Amino acid sequence: MNMTRKNAIALLVTILFIMAITIGIGIGLSAMKSASQDVEDERFMFQTALVLDDILSLLSTSLDIETLSEADATEEFARFLNQTQSIPFAIEDIKVLVKIGSARESFNVNSLQDANATLYVQRAELLKEYLQRFGVQEDYINFLRDGMSGIKEDASYHTRMFYDKPYLYRDYIASLEHLGQINEEYTRQYRDTTLKKADLEHLFSFNKERGTKIDLNYATQTTWMFMLGIDEESALSLVQKSNLYRSYEDLSISDEKKIVLQEFFETSFFEPFVEVQVLINQGDKSAKIVFEYDLKNKKGSNFVYEI
Repeated sequence: MNMTRKNAIALLVTILFIMAITIGIGIGLSAMKSASQDVEDERFMFQTALVLDDILSLLSTSLDIETLSEADATEEFARFLNQTQSIPFAIEDIKVLVKIGSARESFNVNSLQDANATLYVQRAELLKEYLQRFGVQEDYINFLRDGMSGIKEDASYHTRMFYDKPYLYRDYIASLEHLGQINEEYTRQYRDTTLKKADLEHLFSFNKERGTKIDLNYATQTTWMFMLGIDEESALSLVQKSNLYRSYEDLSISDEKKIVLQEFFETSFFEPFVEVQVLINQGDKSAKIVFEYDLKNKKGSNFVYEI
């Protein structure tokens, strides 16, 4: 009996020893797999940085606007945008798609927080009128204002957004994804899904410099609707023009509407700034980089990464 018990104990110890070895090997393999994945992730990040560096180098030599007169540069800029709307290419097993468009085609949402109180009221009123078309409550504008108001020691915000999202960035609205977080909070608090009906993607741009201008040659249909309070068809006619606009006289709108553009907004007919979207795919990995590039001063800014 004692011998049988000893054999059973020895067998149990052997089984436990084998289990310990198996678990140890499993942990080791898991660590190796994790380390391998980390290496692959770092390699992809490095390759993404190289792609971005190449694109910045190409942009710096693609268009020499500063040597042209403003009139000629307007035409040259239009040709540049027409030729570079979408550029796909591949580098070994990496697929890259570059999209380039005007960075001044929309209303900079951060200019709602203008130092000029009168301008803020006027712009906010026009935005309220646009949003009301889709049933969005005017309180939504307070969520936008809080999103660009900075940290307030006395927590004197217009909404309760930061009670639920205390770590949400609030110096300015930095990207479409950032706006999406603000929109989610408005939708949750007000149980209001009407924001989905408003074309905010083509209405708002995102720049911490609040004084950016809207290039009327590239203003989106939604932006025209917002600025002038007009319907879709009228706005579309301003987008589908036969020639480039050179002055306010070229716009087929009333004198009253021209005054609105000049007094309520910062507008222009030539703004050599482009928004560049870089989409990178390699196997199951993907990255999206969006940034603004100043063609005249050869400078990139407002980089937003999604990896």
